[in-house]
Amino acid sequence: MPTIALIAHDGKKDDMIRFAREHLHLLKRFHLIATGTTGERVQIATSMPVERMLSGPYGGDAQIAAHVAEGKVAGVIFLVDPLYAHPHEPDINGLLRICNVYNVPLATNEATGHLMLDGLVEKLDGEDAFSQENNS
Repeated sequence: MPTIALIAHDGKKDDMIRFAREHLHLLKRFHLIATGTTGERVQIATSMPVERMLSGPYGGDAQIAAHVAEGKVAGVIFLVDPLYAHPHEPDINGLLRICNVYNVPLATNEATGHLMLDGLVEKLDGEDAFSQENNS
């Protein structure tokens, strides 16, 4: 089961909860990892299991970046709050850079998150169809 990482700045956590609820039928097809508080809130709101990393300012962004670098993440949905400075900006930039280095889809708002999920699900469905054809 492919992994999707979920991250949301404090000002975007409510948006992430709404996004997760609206896309529950798609997200259920993935193993979810998330930074601490975001993961806790998504898990409570959706009853989906979420593997939680540390909180972003305490290294959670870096932990997710490591998973991306190890090839363990199919995509990252990171709802960024562009209106506020963040004390862990170097970790955030590091995660963005790692996604670009390893060509991992990165959505930084709900619109791109929706498109990314649709694309990953389409890819999964294509792989499932291919696998069924080869097993027949």
